[in-house]
Amino acid sequence: MSSMATLRTAVVPRSTALTHALFIVGGVAFISAMAQLSIPVPGSPVPVTGQTLAVLLVGTTYGARLGVTTFAAYLLAGIAGAPIFAPSATSANHGIARLTGATGGYLVGMLVASLILGYLADRKADQKFVTSFPALFAGNAIIFAFGLTWLHASLDLTWSKTFSIGFTPFIIGEALKIAIVATSLPLVWRKIASTLKN
Repeated sequence: MSSMATLRTAVVPRSTALTHALFIVGGVAFISAMAQLSIPVPGSPVPVTGQTLAVLLVGTTYGARLGVTTFAAYLLAGIAGAPIFAPSATSANHGIARLTGATGGYLVGMLVASLILGYLADRKADQKFVTSFPALFAGNAIIFAFGLTWLHASLDLTWSKTFSIGFTPFIIGEALKIAIVATSLPLVWRKIASTLKN
């Protein structure tokens, strides 16, 4: 495997303030675009989106520092008024109200997951299949732990109802996202290692 810690450092070994800024802007644009791939879930304020896939990819490929900085920049831009949060039937896709509302816990969870995923990627967890799956599962679990806790408290729901509207509809989709990232990243690393040997 490559001695590089993350895919970002493998692609751009010598990063500067400019390249960091470009990665952050690109990451925010990617997360924003994936958040707009949104499908409402009947009876739930939480839509199905591509946002968690973006978080898994950005957090893992960027590393801890740049990953969490990128998602923090995404949050700040959305809070400031940029319409970049996932569309929702119950709230606007921008502003502080979205962060403090019923689905805000998922966004906070994504911020924490970016840090944890990046931390694990800095230690090469994404370079092997055996470590990639549990790392991404942990990141996804963090997102839903924050999201469900926040949803439960905000709407004063029973835990059964909270899980039925905030977790159950997303199980298959999240499993597919984890599988996609967990299998593709080690393959990319194998290609990088093969290229470096030649």
